[in-house]
Amino acid sequence: MTTTTETRWLDAEQQVAWRAYLLGTARLMAKLDDDLRQFGLGINDYEILVRLSEAPDRRLRMADLADRLHQSRSRLTHTVGRLETAELVRRTSCTSDKRGVWAELTEAGLQLLEQAAPYHVEGVRENLVDLASTEDFAAIGRVFDAVSEHIGQR
Repeated sequence: MTTTTETRWLDAEQQVAWRAYLLGTARLMAKLDDDLRQFGLGINDYEILVRLSEAPDRRLRMADLADRLHQSRSRLTHTVGRLETAELVRRTSCTSDKRGVWAELTEAGLQLLEQAAPYHVEGVRENLVDLASTEDFAAIGRVFDAVSEHIGQR
């Protein structure tokens, strides 16, 4: 964070936008999470299944998965443990590195993801994408790419 002698307060318009972002994001994530409950999943569970489904052999090292989701390793371990109990994910030892652990999407996990994905995507469209113009939605992507790049450099 930049250190200055004078605080650069948000102006009224920036404050309105900031608070709209905070409230809108909280409501959107709660809505998407609630929509996924009919499948026995929360939004974090869903994201784990998606990331695994997109990975080669539908598996990732736990450390890599935690980094991709920007979650603590302990939180991810707990969540993957619940998904493992539900037989949606399995953990296996990495043969090349005895300390490493793979998280792998099971066939049941893939089937559940295939059922939930159309509902989730429709919720994303209905509650975000379709509310913005193409230009505004692209701007959201550019802004958060910049945020990720800026924060990721630290």
